[in-house]
Amino acid sequence: MDIIQQLSKGVVDGIAHLYGETTTADSVNLSVTRKEFEGDYTVVVFPYTRFAKKKPMYIGGELGQYMKEHIPQVTDYNVIKGFLNLSVADTYWTEFLLGMANDTKYGQQPATGKKIMVEFSSPNTNKPLHLGHIRNILLGWSCSKIYEAAGNEVIKVQIVNDRGIAICRSMLAWQKFGAGETPESTDLKGDHFVGKYYVRFAQEFANEYKEWQFSKQAEALYAANKKEGQSEEDFFKAYKNDYFNEYSLLGKGAKEMLVKWEANDPEVRALWKTMNGWVLGGFEETYNSLGVDFDKLYFESDTYLLGKELIQKGLEMGVLHQEEKRVWTDLENIGLAKKTIIKSDGTSTYTSQDLGTAQMRNTDFGAEKVVYVVGDEQISHFQGVFEILKRLKEPYADGLYHLAYGMVDLPTGKMKSREGTVVDADELIAEVIEEAKQGVMEGGEMVNLSEAAQQNTFRQIGLAALKYFILKVNPRKRMTFNPQESVDLQGNTGPYIQYSYVRCSGVARKAEEVDISLAKDYKTLEPQEKAIIIKLFQFGEIIQEAAKDYDPSLVAAYCYDLARLYHKFYHDLSILKAESEAAKSFRLQLSAAVANTLASGMDLLGIEMPARM
Repeated sequence: MDIIQQLSKGVVDGIAHLYGETTTADSVNLSVTRKEFEGDYTVVVFPYTRFAKKKPMYIGGELGQYMKEHIPQVTDYNVIKGFLNLSVADTYWTEFLLGMANDTKYGQQPATGKKIMVEFSSPNTNKPLHLGHIRNILLGWSCSKIYEAAGNEVIKVQIVNDRGIAICRSMLAWQKFGAGETPESTDLKGDHFVGKYYVRFAQEFANEYKEWQFSKQAEALYAANKKEGQSEEDFFKAYKNDYFNEYSLLGKGAKEMLVKWEANDPEVRALWKTMNGWVLGGFEETYNSLGVDFDKLYFESDTYLLGKELIQKGLEMGVLHQEEKRVWTDLENIGLAKKTIIKSDGTSTYTSQDLGTAQMRNTDFGAEKVVYVVGDEQISHFQGVFEILKRLKEPYADGLYHLAYGMVDLPTGKMKSREGTVVDADELIAEVIEEAKQGVMEGGEMVNLSEAAQQNTFRQIGLAALKYFILKVNPRKRMTFNPQESVDLQGNTGPYIQYSYVRCSGVARKAEEVDISLAKDYKTLEPQEKAIIIKLFQFGEIIQEAAKDYDPSLVAAYCYDLARLYHKFYHDLSILKAESEAAKSFRLQLSAAVANTLASGMDLLGIEMPARM
């Protein structure tokens, strides 16, 4: 029974003894004491005034005295208004520290027997990965690591959006303007090459649309359909999508290509296979740079027909409705409008594809929970998909969860892939690594390392800066990415935490052979030491909380707090020249515990720790 459980039980027993009231350990409001007050843990006693019929100050005093008398680990207490602050014996903390100091798996939770699938990244094969994808990838990877540390079996998957109108835009642009060039002939990474034609399509379409606006057909449409007071510029800005579907020659070509693809046209399929191969090869390079991999890849081209089978089941059950080729359902019961599942031309929507993918993955793995890491602009989409699956009485429907993360903006505004105004993932990775190189070389600590070791360290530090900058923000919050701030090696950053780890490791390297058994003779803790040990004690709880809340930022904040506490300890107290051999041995053990826990915590964020900085 750890100290949290002992204190909670003590409160329950104390309330029963003092006031004859039955409570539960889960109802006890227990937290770490705020640093401005004396004590280690605080109990909120306000809820007990209801039956104790006394002021909170008196309840706190009576309960504190009871716990001091009945729990050996409680050495003292004080009461501030309705808050009972309890002090825990130093011996408890020293025994805890020495028991976990060299445990590299400390914090890992017991196996739950549960299986969790995490879907993340899931890009379109028409453009390279960008900053928005990076947030998705890092969240998915970190959540997977956290769920695993929480004792679950984890399957990492992505659904590659390898078909649809967006893919056909890139294909059509290459057909019209590519003149047979390839990634090899242009010396471009495959995904960058195809993305160039996605942007080219958007540029050509914009020119086509601009020219069409001067036609008599456009003038007649404006005259017949404009709203009162609506300018010609505003009308055509709003009409852009309608133009694509009704009048655009490029739009017509892309839509015809999609229909041919679904009809298995050999020429279209061959081009599609070639261009997808280029993109997928490029994606793999980026994933390798980020240290990310997947257990299984799913492709929309394989799942959209399976979705149609589920749709037929829904039609037979009366859950879905059909008008000619169009299939739809009414989602008013969850606050949404009618949702189209199959378009009027008979082609699939993302809803039909996601229905099929969900069924296929359940057959493959039978996970109890499936977490979709997808931006919050898709909230209503997934609400609809999950509701349809529940109506279809699919047994896995209740285990589906959408981790809806906020989008990433630039200081100059929202990114737009079609216009090429995005932060490219590969360029960003190279930039932060180069920035790390410049910052680290100024310190002079790298001169004794080989060239390969230096380059690896630059990579570790640069990626830590990038990953931590993204993951320290709560996933549900929209964030603005500032390239200059992301590569700052000071403050609340990944490199700052890495430096704390390097300090721990450096102390261990400099220490002469020490009898670690002497650490048990160290009896009285300094405040800086106690603060670190209490923080170490919280690591397992943080893992569980982060898993429950789908929130890696909790782990990031924990690592930063632990690093700050260690830096203060390092500056305030001597380690290698401690006042006694027992103190020296104990502080070396404390440093080892911090190093192991920081390495474990940062690993949950996908961040490696360097040996030197």
